[in-house]
Amino acid sequence: MNKTFSAQLNTAVNTSLLAGKSVMRFYSRLDSLKITSKGFNDYVSEADQESEKIITDELTKKYPNYKITAEESGSNNVNSEYEWFIDPLDGTTNFIHGIPQFAISIGLCKNKVPILGVVYDPFKNELFCAEEGNGAYLNNKRIRVSNCYKIKSAVFGTGIPYRKKDTSGVYIETLRALMDARCGSIRRLGAAALDLAYVAAGRLDGFWEFNLKPWDIAAGSIIVLEAGGYVSDIDNSTNFFESGNVLAANINLHKEIIENLKGKI
Repeated sequence: MNKTFSAQLNTAVNTSLLAGKSVMRFYSRLDSLKITSKGFNDYVSEADQESEKIITDELTKKYPNYKITAEESGSNNVNSEYEWFIDPLDGTTNFIHGIPQFAISIGLCKNKVPILGVVYDPFKNELFCAEEGNGAYLNNKRIRVSNCYKIKSAVFGTGIPYRKKDTSGVYIETLRALMDARCGSIRRLGAAALDLAYVAAGRLDGFWEFNLKPWDIAAGSIIVLEAGGYVSDIDNSTNFFESGNVLAANINLHKEIIENLKGKI
């Protein structure tokens, strides 16, 4: 790792690598994977649970006075300005279907503001990370958001609402606005943390999704910001972390998207 990175980020990186090894062991035997349903179209597997245990155990050992909020187990009882947000297996639906697009996401916030993040894709062995003021990296190589400034040539990532019916309408209007602006292409890859990391790396020019959770956003958002991008709520406010509604792109493309959405959502 870059010598200027903190012990906190190095811990998050090493922890994600440990969790990734566990996830890939389960991926090699999907036919025997134990899966349970948490709700409508919402699944958890033993791979999620084991990954989360590895991560929470490591972070608790290194930082016992930090709060931890994880997707499957919730929050510990620690009161701290520092809070880890963990998605032990982002893209579980992809994972259980054998689709190789999933990741471990570990973000650290200070007073609910993301300050560092790691998104690790163990299948491709790609590790995206960033820390406030230190830039964003993919496998130790500096990354930047794309320089695509026009919707007409932009490739977007998105997440289609499939649990909450109340967001389907605004999603369709957002989709229609970008399609009417003749955007280059739209992809639904199925792992929001990786989508954000792909924006940071310039693989996607932009990304939007509704009703994400803090563990989906914490790591990916700081990686986008440190890669020179801009992240907001879909209405251009800064409360995306609270609302879960996210729009990420480079600043110029972001402005054009917001202009195209005015009066339509």
